[in-house]
Amino acid sequence: MRVNTYVVKEGEIERTWFVVDAEGQNLGRLATRVATILRGKHKPMYTPSMDVGDFVIIVNADKVQVTGNKLEDKLYRRHSLYPGGLKTVSLRRLLATHPERVIEHAVRGMLPKNKLGRAMFRKLRVYAGATHPHAAQQPQPLEL
Repeated sequence: MRVNTYVVKEGEIERTWFVVDAEGQNLGRLATRVATILRGKHKPMYTPSMDVGDFVIIVNADKVQVTGNKLEDKLYRRHSLYPGGLKTVSLRRLLATHPERVIEHAVRGMLPKNKLGRAMFRKLRVYAGATHPHAAQQPQPLEL
């Protein structure tokens, strides 16, 4: 018996907008749920080789929570490619200066590391405050 596998076509993909309130949410759990929505794994038409995910808006990124001593122990590193160019920033300082980068970094690490993952990441919008400029898209609230 032969079974045909359904592959979604580009014109059949319907994208919706979701808004997530990060206030009081755990950083890792929030990032995994958002990465699942960006990939489209919550849809029955999920195809690993296509970008079928939805758009996600995250508000109140400055009020995300972490457990344990991660505020002091978790470090974000980057290098300028010059000798002695290693820069290190703690989670506490990054939350104080650029809280949206914390969530973006966590979600980006859970997406594929290729052209498809970069396309999925472009559908994420993160804002430190409670407001966002995407009211015209009529985003649906998403309870995580």
